[in-house]
Amino acid sequence: MDALHLNSNARAARHSAADAGGKPRHAEEPNAATDPVEQILHALRSGERFLVCSHSRPDGDAVGSMLAMGMLLKQMGKQADLVTADRVPPLYRSLPGAAEIRTALRVHGPYDAVILLECDGLDRTRLLGLDAFVQINIDHHVSGRNFAQINWIDCSAASVGELVYRLALAAGAQITQPMATCLYTTLLTDTGGFCYGALADTTFELARDLVRAGANAVAIAREVCFSTPLSKMLLLGAALGNLKTEAQLAWLWVTQDDMVRSGASEEDCEGIVNFALAVHGVEAAAFLRELPEGRIRLSLRGKGHIDVAAIAEHLGGGGHENAAGCTREGPLERATEEILRELRQAVEALGASRPEQA
Repeated sequence: MDALHLNSNARAARHSAADAGGKPRHAEEPNAATDPVEQILHALRSGERFLVCSHSRPDGDAVGSMLAMGMLLKQMGKQADLVTADRVPPLYRSLPGAAEIRTALRVHGPYDAVILLECDGLDRTRLLGLDAFVQINIDHHVSGRNFAQINWIDCSAASVGELVYRLALAAGAQITQPMATCLYTTLLTDTGGFCYGALADTTFELARDLVRAGANAVAIAREVCFSTPLSKMLLLGAALGNLKTEAQLAWLWVTQDDMVRSGASEEDCEGIVNFALAVHGVEAAAFLRELPEGRIRLSLRGKGHIDVAAIAEHLGGGGHENAAGCTREGPLERATEEILRELRQAVEALGASRPEQA
């Protein structure tokens, strides 16, 4: 199968969701030779058994989009195996079908193709054996790369779940209540409760359509926002005790000892960086977590004026313009100075680009 590449600029107009008259994109007649959706549908219709996976340390977008993709494949009469290298966080284990996601280190076929959701490469999954199969890459990160045989990268999408939704419509699938629940979860979580990301009027139209299809917006928000484990609250307390600010920056961190004392797991770290970003006047925030082997996991967030994805990419990571991350060598002090150097430069550049107010 020939490689197909489609990249969309993060600031480009949303072209895949609707045409100028507000008609769904799937109502148009795409060129099957160049349209990635048609390429993907051809691959799905031609095969029988597929592997669906996403990045390690799966978040709400990863879990929700995997589940929705699995449901789509089943509607098409296909077999779908859902696999991640890390377990599904407790926050998302109540999603419909979440128990079907297997945890493994290596995958074995036969598979007609592997569908990779929001990954910039096979290594991002931490799964071994993927290179033996045809790869279908569906992503919405600005750091997305064309590494697969079929690549659909649209940075205008608010979540990779939005792309799964478009694919389902193009396939003529029914958006069932379980599928709508999973897809709404991808929107809610990957936009930080509709606070950042590639938000557009079509984002809220999609949220409306998913609610009409059966997603309970209140119940999903309650599950995501008000089901915090005690271990995470204790870890958050340790992190907030380390909170520092400087001009338009804020950062906080936890050590491996903090993790042990809190009884926290890896997924308990999700979202802690947002508390630093919430400080008034802060434009970018960082959360650093010391890993057991001494390396440092770094999460970055921005409010729209500093491109944290560019910073993360420069440090070997990636993500969205307002939400990104990477892993650096320790010790913690060194990694902190490293990221602060990058963030300070970004703040200086931001100040230089803004005319002084009279």
